[in-house]
Amino acid sequence: MDQLQSAILQLQELESDEALPRNIRQKLHAAATILLTQTEPNIKISKALAELESLTDDCTVEAQTRTQLFSIVSLLEVL
Repeated sequence: MDQLQSAILQLQELESDEALPRNIRQKLHAAATILLTQTEPNIKISKALAELESLTDDCTVEAQTRTQLFSIVSLLEVL
């Protein structure tokens, strides 16, 4: 499995966590949807990173979730 697929799966796992607030799950869904589009890889990765970085700055995100987000961001930044 490549890193992009791994990042998408991790986003989908987080998105399915009912303990997360709805607005956070919506942004996770948006990022996963962006990564699944058939656009230029660099463009979709940049857009997804923008969505995720807005979440890392959100004070309502718990520390454990923030750590998972940083892991996903790291995966995407390498691509």
